[in-house]
Formats: sequence, C-alpha cells, structure tokens
Amino acid sequence: MSAAGTLGDWHHAIISLRHARRETLISVLLALAFAFAGTHSTAAPGIPLQPPNILLLMAEDMSPRLGVFGDSTASTPNLDQLGREGVVYTNAYTTSGVCAPSRAAHILGRHQIATGTQHMRTTRGPLGTYKSVPPAGAKAYPELLRAAGYYTYTDAKLDYQFSGTLAGSGPFTIWDDEGAGTHWRKRPEGRVFFGLVNFAVTHESGVFRPLGSWPHGPLHFFMQLVRAWMQPDVEPARRVSAHEVTLPPYYPDTPTVRADVARHYNNIGVMDQQVGEILRQLEQDGLAESTIVIWTTDHGDGLPRAKRELFDSGIHVPLIIRWPRAYLPQGVEPGTVDKRLISFVDLAPSILALAGVTVPGNMPGVNLVSGPRREYVFAARDRIDEVNDRQRAVRDKRYKYIRSWRPGQPGGHALAFRDNIDMALQLQSLYAEGKLNAVQRQWFEPPGEERLFDTWTDPHEVHDLAADKAYSGVLQRLRGALQAWLAVTPDLSEMSEAEMVARFQPQGETPVTPAPKFVLRKGRLALSAEENASIGYRIGDGEWRLYSQPLQVAPGVTLQARAVRYGWEESDSITVAVPAGRQSTSG
Repeated sequence: MSAAGTLGDWHHAIISLRHARRETLISVLLALAFAFAGTHSTAAPGIPLQPPNILLLMAEDMSPRLGVFGDSTASTPNLDQLGREGVVYTNAYTTSGVCAPSRAAHILGRHQIATGTQHMRTTRGPLGTYKSVPPAGAKAYPELLRAAGYYTYTDAKLDYQFSGTLAGSGPFTIWDDEGAGTHWRKRPEGRVFFGLVNFAVTHESGVFRPLGSWPHGPLHFFMQLVRAWMQPDVEPARRVSAHEVTLPPYYPDTPTVRADVARHYNNIGVMDQQVGEILRQLEQDGLAESTIVIWTTDHGDGLPRAKRELFDSGIHVPLIIRWPRAYLPQGVEPGTVDKRLISFVDLAPSILALAGVTVPGNMPGVNLVSGPRREYVFAARDRIDEVNDRQRAVRDKRYKYIRSWRPGQPGGHALAFRDNIDMALQLQSLYAEGKLNAVQRQWFEPPGEERLFDTWTDPHEVHDLAADKAYSGVLQRLRGALQAWLAVTPDLSEMSEAEMVARFQPQGETPVTPAPKFVLRKGRLALSAEENASIGYRIGDGEWRLYSQPLQVAPGVTLQARAVRYGWEESDSITVAVPAGRQSTSG
C-alpha cells in the first residue's frame, strides 16, 4: 500500500436520512506509513500506530451558530460536547459562499477558480448542463486515500461540478461506496475508513415555508413535499422561538425575518441530534479511540445576505476536530480554541497527512498538523445560478478586501431559488417601498469596485472603509495580497464561461476517456491510461476497485478495467483473460 438543474435543487431535500448503523472492526496495520506523516502521538514507544479512521461530518449552509462558538441561542449539546473534547477552530473560511464551488475546492484541495468549477452550478445555468474538467493532475483526495488502502464512502450528496449533485454522477474511482445507506460498517474486515457524511437538514431549503408556497413555484412546492416526507423524526434538544433570535443590523426586525431565522436555528438543532447519533455509534462500535472526527459546514448560513456572498456570513464556517488521545499531534490539547486562519483548501492536505499519505504538490493548502500559519485566506464568487458576477476576496485575521469585476451588480438581486424564502421576498418588497434603513439597503445597491472592512470593529461588514484615507495602507496591502495570489493561481474566469466550456467540450460534446491499456507478463498485470485518467478494475464479478499498482493475477482469471478522466465520460471496459500458460501479452 502507498504511504505517500432545475431538478438539481430539490435533491438537497432527499439527502437527510442516511446515517444508518455501523460495524465494529478496527483497521489493519499500516503502521510505518502513518509514521511518515510527521504526526506525533502519545502512544507508548516501540508500539507502531496504524493510520486512524477519519470521519468528516459536513453540515450544509451554516455559520458558527453553536454554543461552543459563543452563540447562546443555539441548541447544540452534541456539537458543544464534541468541541469540549476536541479543538475548536474559530477562523475557518470556505473558498465560496455557495455549495458546489466550495465542495469542488474541498474535494480537490484546490481553489475552484483554478479548476473550472467556480460557477454555480454546472448542471444549471444560461449555457445549459456541462461538467467541469479539472487539470489532468487534479485528483480528489478521497481517491488518494483509497489508493493508500482506505475504505472510502460518502452519502448521496456529491456536487463537485465535475459530477452532478447526487451519488452515481461523478468519477467512479473516488469512493468505494456512495449513496443512501453507506456506512463504515459495510467496509471489509480490517480496513481503515474515511467517511464523508453530509447533513441536508440545515440546507437553505429548510428555511422555505414548510408546506411550500404554491403557486409561487412548483419546484419549491414539490421540494418541500419531498423534504417533509423524507425528514427524520428528530427534534432538537430545545426549540428556539422567534423572539429569542438576535438579528444582525442588515436585517429589519419583522415577524417574518424572525420566524425564518428561528427555523434555521431549529434545523441546526436537528442536525446536532443526527451528529450525536453518529458519535454514539462510534462509541458503540469501539471506534471512538481510533477515529479522528472532523465537523464543519460547506459554507455560511443559508439565509439572504449570507449564502452566495463573500461576507463572513457567507464564508466563515465552524470547524471542530476531535483527535483520539493516541493520535493527538504534538502541542494540541483537547478542549482548546485555535484562532489560526484556515482555508477550506487546507482540509485535503491535512487529512492526507493524518492518514500518512503523500500530499500532491499541486495542492496549495496548509497542513494543519505541521504546516506554517496562514497570513491570508482567499475566496471567490462567480455566476450564481442565472445571474452573472465575478468577485474575489482576501482576508487576514482582521481585515477583508473584496474586488468586484461587476461593480454595478448588487447581491440582493432577484434569484429564483433563494426567492422561495419568505424573508428574501419581504426584504425585496421593503426595499422597493423605501422602508429599509441605510445599512439594510446596502445589499440591494451596487457594491462598487473595491470594499474594505474591519471585522473586529465591524463584524457584520456594513461600514466600507475603502475610501477612508486612514486605511489606505491596509487597502494597498490587501489589494497587493490578492494580486499576488491571482498571479500564482490560475483564474479561469479571465475568460467567459462560454469560452471555458468550449475548452472542456472542444466539439460541443463531452469527451470520452480512452480505454485503458494493459501489459500482462509472467502473471503480473499492469494497466495504464491516457490523460492521467483514473482506472478501476474488477476480477470476475467482484467489486470494482481502484487500480494503483501492477496486479499479481492467477491463471484463468478474467479481469475488467475502465478509465475516467474527471469531467469526461467513462471509457469502455476492456476485458483481460489471463491464459493458463501465463504468456506475455498486451492490448
């Protein structure tokens, strides 16, 4: 083993139910591989550690609304306990304020603007459906874990831009198992696992009116019916009422706004109970002391002026990591708060390092275990559904700079999906009627080319300092930091989306991956593929496996193989029948 769309949106509602039961077997020894990761453990000298299981729990559409992050309104006892047992990271930021670009950056460990995954989303937009084609060297980090011997699984939510929204629509080589009902208990005996579990209950659609708003939108109505049918029968530990919520200054204080924010809190409470059940299953299966648990969200709140934006309300996310005692990195103590800057592109190299897997050189993120501290994090906003835009942001621990290429495009524009939220429609009506104050009107007004915010004195980012001469030095520094980042980070939005898609589909069609080739010599079978495609194989009618090195095959065996480059169609399968005489052959 190596040591080294319209219909798209209602799919969110179907993902809620899947955290079914788990099995009790601990992973095989890959001890020396873990030692190469540079992680210092408290295990007794001379006792080799096997790599840890890693469980990534990712809620949708949620800012740091937890008690352990200082939110006294939230009802999140399970996550608060996880935070007390682990490390709470208070300065984590996604690369986008909306799911598909953020999830693409996470899974590839690369900023979405560099991989053609920046527009929300590729399955729906003015150009129709297409799949992004990341650079040939880009690999999803769960595939790298799989190549190193990990059993990898996820549920029904993919949404990588080089996939569709749901399981079964992306490269078949990334996961051992994907879709409803996946679980660590389904892994083969003795395998370490990496699992990614998503929680749809906190998705923006959960703030929609529970029974829909027919006839405002049939999609919305249908989505809410599906959501009501699929939703687990789970209650938060304590229900939050509308009068309890504290509103930011950019929201007017109305019953509608309060009701929607309270609904968001109660969805968070349900998610907390779902997380608690998974953590209890880890304990029951005897895996808590061999599993690193990471909990975070894919971007900020699924509320107007949060989701899709580059304000902290859109990109600031909670992050908790709980290490078993044997896997604690040097200098890390449970129950502590870490204020370092973290980007979503840091998750991939960090998880690979924790697993003892070599981090590819094309991942720009920082290894949280042993890497340097960041000075800046970066984020981007591009096309949002039917509305074109282009913004880039840089943030240090205190200041945020946002550069807009469409300075006349306000964030509060009409948007078909978001406008199913009652408070979004009310905000639009109040703005049209002149009933919003100056701060509340900002979201509906052109942002200008540059904005600068002091997040310490202005955490809601409502006082633009870009024209204030007292902050000219800060403005120049952050402007320079963004320019320096863009100088080394390819930005595919330098071309139009139509031009980018033409590169992905040179003849107007999605390319097909060439079939893999093979060489069989003295019982060893070597497979290869063009375009740095990934290869999967199976022996007889067995399970499909990821190919990573030549195989020792027995006489008389029949093997199938196929290849896929991310964003392309899969190749045809080839069949190799190993002759009884083991003669050399190729094809």
